[in-house]
Amino acid sequence: MRKLSLFILSLLTTLCVVASHLRLQPQQLAVPAVHDSVTTDTTTTKQTAATPRTADAKPRVPKDEAAATDTAHRDSVRVDTVKTKPGIDSPVEYQAADSMVYDAASGLAYLYGKAQVNYQNMQLTAAKISMNMDSSMVHAEARADSTVEGGLDGRPQYTQGTDQYDSERMSFNFKTKKGYILNVNTKQGDGFMTSERSKRAADGTLYLEKGRYTTCDAKHPHFYLALSRAKVRPGKDVVFGPAHLVVEDVPLPLAIPYGFFPFNKKYSSGFVMPSYGDETSRGFYLRDGGYYWAINDYMDLKALGEIYTKGSWGLSAETNYNKRYRFRGNFYFSYLRTVEGEKNMPDYAVTKSLKLQWTHTKDSKAMPNTTFSARVNFASENYERKNLESMYNPLSYTQSTRASSVSFGHTFTNIGLSISASANLTQNMRDSTIALTLPDVSISLARFYPFRRKHQAGKERWYEKISMSYTGQMSNSITTKENLLFKSNLIKDWRNGMQHRVPIDATFQLFKYINISPSFSFRDIMYASRINRSWNTLLQQEVCDTTYGFYNLYDWNVGVTANATLYGFYKPWKKLFGGKIVAIRHVFKPAVTFSYAPDFTASRYGYRKEYERIDASGNSTMVAYSPYSNGIYGYPSGSKQGLISMSVSNNLEMKVRSDRDSTGYRKISLIDELSASLSYNMAASRQPWSNLSTRLRLKLGKNKTFSMAAVFATYAYKFNENGQVVTSDRTEWSYGRFGRFQGMSQNLSYTLNNQTWNKLMDFLHGRRKADNSAKDNTADADADDVEDANVDPDLKTARKGGRKPKNKAKVDADGYLTFSMPWSLTLSYGITMAEDRSRQINVRRMRYPFSFTQTLNASGYLRIAEGWNISFSSGYDFEMHKLSMTTMSLSRDLHCFEMSANVVLKPYSSFNFTFRARASELADALKWEKRSSYSTNVEWY
Repeated sequence: MRKLSLFILSLLTTLCVVASHLRLQPQQLAVPAVHDSVTTDTTTTKQTAATPRTADAKPRVPKDEAAATDTAHRDSVRVDTVKTKPGIDSPVEYQAADSMVYDAASGLAYLYGKAQVNYQNMQLTAAKISMNMDSSMVHAEARADSTVEGGLDGRPQYTQGTDQYDSERMSFNFKTKKGYILNVNTKQGDGFMTSERSKRAADGTLYLEKGRYTTCDAKHPHFYLALSRAKVRPGKDVVFGPAHLVVEDVPLPLAIPYGFFPFNKKYSSGFVMPSYGDETSRGFYLRDGGYYWAINDYMDLKALGEIYTKGSWGLSAETNYNKRYRFRGNFYFSYLRTVEGEKNMPDYAVTKSLKLQWTHTKDSKAMPNTTFSARVNFASENYERKNLESMYNPLSYTQSTRASSVSFGHTFTNIGLSISASANLTQNMRDSTIALTLPDVSISLARFYPFRRKHQAGKERWYEKISMSYTGQMSNSITTKENLLFKSNLIKDWRNGMQHRVPIDATFQLFKYINISPSFSFRDIMYASRINRSWNTLLQQEVCDTTYGFYNLYDWNVGVTANATLYGFYKPWKKLFGGKIVAIRHVFKPAVTFSYAPDFTASRYGYRKEYERIDASGNSTMVAYSPYSNGIYGYPSGSKQGLISMSVSNNLEMKVRSDRDSTGYRKISLIDELSASLSYNMAASRQPWSNLSTRLRLKLGKNKTFSMAAVFATYAYKFNENGQVVTSDRTEWSYGRFGRFQGMSQNLSYTLNNQTWNKLMDFLHGRRKADNSAKDNTADADADDVEDANVDPDLKTARKGGRKPKNKAKVDADGYLTFSMPWSLTLSYGITMAEDRSRQINVRRMRYPFSFTQTLNASGYLRIAEGWNISFSSGYDFEMHKLSMTTMSLSRDLHCFEMSANVVLKPYSSFNFTFRARASELADALKWEKRSSYSTNVEWY
């Protein structure tokens, strides 16, 4: 009996030691005495190195057995202490969906079915995991299953932070953080890495053997780089040895001895690899290579260069800056030195050109009363002709004008004063003419009421309605050639001056319905020079003499306006128009204005002068001129005016009942505006009537408006004593004819696509669909951007480097795939109608025939199949009877590759073909480009 007790005590002591390994209380284990292993249900247990194993609960024994128990306990502790190695730093949590088995003899714990082990920020999952409790070793492997794809279920997956590895078999040491992996799969950046055998170092570096790298996300990649050996630094880069390209499992004879791919997503500096190619006139080249410098969190700098074997070279620098809630912008500078022809030959030429761009935007939240913006786009005359990229960009290549501006403004809200300054530059790329204004400063004072009481009591008095404001402007400008700009003289060549305007007005009501608005306007102009002209009889030419000083000019006018708004309503007869029309409203706005201005051409003002011109025959004529005709603000040149202006404006709307509107009614605009204006000058000695101006505007949709303006001449043509056609003093009305039509100009455009075509067909067949106002608004908003409206949305997504969404295929009622071919076609037609005075006049009607100037443009896209996109743009010149700028492009989405071909057909010819990988890591390495040379652009076919 005593021996049996000692045996039981020894067994309990052994169980305590086992429990200390698993950090379980002995009473939690139900272990048959005849087994050598421990099996439990699904649980989560922890092993903590900080707690000594001898601190576990000990079984209570009688005093007479204490000696034997202590001896056994001491022996077990001594033996355990000898085998123990330095422990791990944190608890290890593990669990399994099926079962956990602990083998006391080997010290291994086996986890079956969705096994998971967690340690610090590391996690390991697999179908089967075995753990060595002493050495912190973990072995994970998949389970063979023929029912799943690949024949393996529960492949080991290791995750640490953002690093994740999927493999077939894995061994890992939690303490040293090293591992050995078979058939590993991991994602690095936009690429995927696989290898047959790999080792993981303590810092996370992977050493691969017989690896593969691809950016194709298909289960069976369409291509990959076969790597003999590679070193992967997660999140940083991959460095590999000999490698070759494999496409559709076919090895290609394209190999490299070594290489690397950067994966760093952080903002960091680095070299920019150049692109290579050849160009007929300039030779072989390396382009767009240089260095990217991440200066700080707010600014960067990219310096690139290009060099050609025949002597041409170029440099460019671009910087982006962004201060959140303050400002952001971009600065770009490029310099090209182009060498053409052979040295010491007649066609040898060296051209220097540059380009400067700057955009700056200030956040409205920072200093709300201050604004600063910049839109600078300057390029020398021949830059776009020498830049290789512009040859394949029709918009840049054919651009005729460029505009730049830099502006600053500040408002003093407490006094209503605003100050703004700007610099403006306009370039004509055809003849290198530039117009520069530097600076252009303006000061304006908001409208204020000088006679209004600070503390009003009672009714407002009439003089308290008088208001005034102030606007001042100072400008300095020049128009010259770009090569003469820095050689110009600020005083002699630049035009400058100051201008002040002070308007005073008020508004009163007469008979409650008529608004009376008297006004007075004063303008003052200041110049620093003027030009006096005279005639040199000996040389028979005009002589100009510029004098410098302070010269002040002014003009003024007074006027009074009376206007009213009248409303008329008409309820249609229900038997004739039905019951849907509720009412028709007519808004009529007549206005009459009288204005007076003195004759500022009189000699007492000195704004106009005369000199006597005597020709070689002795004939004398008086030539009128103004010494201030070259002034930047002109000069007061108006003759005496007593002008009566009359205008009318009409608006017509209809209110109808509607079931689709929440109010039950809907307003329809019949005529948005129909207006006409005419004036009579009582001070004019001849032709006092002005021309009749008319305007029509119709609303055709939510965002579609049709506008047209026309002018009708009042006075008729006649033949003078020399048989020439001149304008007489008789009106067309006196001949019983309406005013002579002067012409008009109109542009019409419309976009047809799948949606608009279906709507048109539904309308023609009388079918009605649900009102999708949200979709309509989106479509209308997109249609405003002409370029985007004519580009396939999937193509736009691909250009930005994104993947098009994988939508479920649409099927019809019979289960067949619905036919779909998205397309878009935008037609734009413009017409200008004007009198053609170069042709013979119609003597009977005394009217010139009209000439028409027409333009027709078409653009659009067509997706002929999934991944195939065709876009085009063209036009027709009716005057030259030939096509205008015509371009066409074809693109193909090849999943992990993309192919594009761009062709310019008119007015010059060029082509550009590109085949490249879509991922940014391989876009510059796996590509093939073919371009036409600019020297062969005329006829490359």
